Amino acid sequence: MAEMTAWVVRRPGPMDGKPLQRVRLPVPAPAPGEVLVKVEVCAVCRTDLHLAEGDLPPRRPDTVPGHEVVGRVVARGAGAERLEIGARVGVAWLHSTCGECRYCLRGSENLCPNAGYTGWDVDGGYAEYTTALEDYVYELPEDIPAERLAPLLCAGIIGYRSLSRADLPPGGRLGIYGFGASAHLIAQVAIAQGATVHVLTRSPRAQELALELGAASAGDAYAAPPEPLDAAIIFAPVGDLVPVALKALDMGGTLAVAGIHLTDIPSLNYEEHLFYERTLRSVTANTRDDGRTFLKLATLHPLQVTTTPYDFDRADEALADLAADRVIGAAVLRIGG
Repeated sequence: MAEMTAWVVRRPGPMDGKPLQRVRLPVPAPAPGEVLVKVEVCAVCRTDLHLAEGDLPPRRPDTVPGHEVVGRVVARGAGAERLEIGARVGVAWLHSTCGECRYCLRGSENLCPNAGYTGWDVDGGYAEYTTALEDYVYELPEDIPAERLAPLLCAGIIGYRSLSRADLPPGGRLGIYGFGASAHLIAQVAIAQGATVHVLTRSPRAQELALELGAASAGDAYAAPPEPLDAAIIFAPVGDLVPVALKALDMGGTLAVAGIHLTDIPSLNYEEHLFYERTLRSVTANTRDDGRTFLKLATLHPLQVTTTPYDFDRADEALADLAADRVIGAAVLRIGG
């Protein structure tokens, strides 16, 4: 049986405890409805870090993380006929849904209680090969480098849904808290749509990048923006920022919290933080329609994707750098050709 190199989450815990282990595994065979993808690159998401460190409880032992995969179809399971062998594809966070529950039937498959997720419920892209259900795989263009495409598959898609949930009015003022992979993409989308964007992050390098990308201001995460905000998105997994961002909203403003994991939120004061019809919203995964819409937008109007590349044998180092806020933009693992 052919084997491949992969990284698995063996002992969830702090990165200095080496929770990620490099192993040899059998190359998976595609089941009915699945395709086998030879991985070229896989971007590194903060969700991978949450899984490795145990903030996101593992659902199975020795899971291969990674859900921002760019690669090519090299085999097809029974019934998989849409994608040709050799097709360039993206494998993203949403692996499967039931298609039958009330959430799926109303178009809210991101809320499906039976949903499965790549790199959590099933093995993901920190490997030379991965399998995915054909119906949940995105076709990707040939003329964009893989390292630029990979961050779009989660950072971009979830950022797009977060922007939608924030209800930013046309020409509005948007605050972005934290400025990593997702934030630096969605800031560009919002600016292109006519918004004034204020970035609030503790990293001086990220502040510089924000200004280079067209942000109207960039300051410390806990500082007040230079003007009231019509909408805000928190990308940093820091609950302390929720009252800070709510207080920065203008009357009628909306705050969307983008992460799958957030530290505890301190007590809120109704009059100070929520009165005058301020709204607090969470963001849960994404629908396939979110993915298709965003990827079409991103290929028609190319975004500047800032990446930090890592060789595949440095996957643990990439996660450690992400944990220490040493990554600007998106970390990307180079896995195969």
